[in-house]
Amino acid sequence: MTLPISTRTRIKICGLTREADVDAAVEAGADAVGFVFYAKSLRAVTPGRAAELARRLPPFVTPVGLFVNAGADAIAAVAGAIPTLLLQFHGDESPEACRAAARPFLRAARMAPGFDLLDFAARFHDAHALLLDAFVEGYGGGGKVFDWSVIPANVPRPVVLSGGLHAGNVIEGILRVRPWAVDVSSGVEAAKGIKDAALIRRFCEAVREADARIADSET
Repeated sequence: MTLPISTRTRIKICGLTREADVDAAVEAGADAVGFVFYAKSLRAVTPGRAAELARRLPPFVTPVGLFVNAGADAIAAVAGAIPTLLLQFHGDESPEACRAAARPFLRAARMAPGFDLLDFAARFHDAHALLLDAFVEGYGGGGKVFDWSVIPANVPRPVVLSGGLHAGNVIEGILRVRPWAVDVSSGVEAAKGIKDAALIRRFCEAVREADARIADSET
């Protein structure tokens, strides 16, 4: 079955550190791969290392750089090393700080109790998408699932569902939330920063199964 482009859920595999993992993500059908530029993360890579890995990507697979309260010079250095980089801000960055890089960006929203996502979306109205992740102490993904029922139905920006996803729960997440994309890191890992090709493949297959169920329900 050929799915309408509006039905297909995009897939981002984040926290890649090895050539084999980049290749596995591409082979499984990922639309984007993420590189972490946050020194405190066990998945962190240097700009030079990320550039080496990004050169393995074929056309139409997007490299994404995850930053946490990084300075303008640090962001510019990475963007210079990877010209096609899409930025992802995962810290306390203001709308002005996100725009200062003058590059397309994703803005992560940490879904804590009482968090006003609609107000957040209005403040970051020029973000290409909002990445919804569970609130954890510190920054970065914690491999935790948040309560998907708190996501408003009328978020005015594309939604990327993240936080504790894996092949066993991503179908339910897609069917309930209908996100534009899903993002996974720990759910396809053998260890921190070490991906498992079989888990990546199963995750992508599960996303396509969810898409097929949605398509069938709409015919």
